[in-house]
Amino acid sequence: MKIFDKYYKKYDLWYERNRFAYLSELEAIKKVLPKKGKGLEIGVGTARFAKPLGIKYGIDPSKKMLEIAKKKGVNVRLGMEKNYLLKTLLLIMLQLLLLSVL
Repeated sequence: MKIFDKYYKKYDLWYERNRFAYLSELEAIKKVLPKKGKGLEIGVGTARFAKPLGIKYGIDPSKKMLEIAKKKGVNVRLGMEKNYLLKTLLLIMLQLLLLSVL
């Protein structure tokens, strides 16, 4: 989405300027996030949450944000078309299923 590509720097800057809010959100998520298993963050953005939470997979409509997420080590996919999310989720589920069988 063009809006996220336009404001990707301001997105991360907001979290830097509002560090207490960011850390509070991070702690709240940690309390409900399963301790085991693999995760996929839908709307991963710059991996601001995925990286510290140990989430290794993400999908987002912003190319600029995904470039930052990749640098942080998150395996990302661009989600744009209407059925892209469903296709991506099915592929990831298939990969995880195959890994658990092997």
